[in-house]
Amino acid sequence: MEAVPLAVTTRIRITLDELSKIPNDAGVQARFSDQHIALSVFTFDDQMLVTPHLPSLLGRESPMLHLRRLTDDGLYDRFAGHVDALWADGRPVTV
Repeated sequence: MEAVPLAVTTRIRITLDELSKIPNDAGVQARFSDQHIALSVFTFDDQMLVTPHLPSLLGRESPMLHLRRLTDDGLYDRFAGHVDALWADGRPVTV
């Protein structure tokens, strides 16, 4: 059986359900954005996991980039600046 890509609303509902399972004191934060975002980004100190979502693939089939901050204004800093701007404009997720 071939997997069928999920609608964005279904993906959001699944994500919110999974977030609700994480204890409030775990330090995990998430935000909603009204901007079109075609990637997932997870940051950890000076490392970042970036998954650009390709429309013809399921999320798990999209490539994941593991970035480390090695220099100023490199790829890590460019993604971090983008994420910081989205975060600043986003609304906190409450589950």
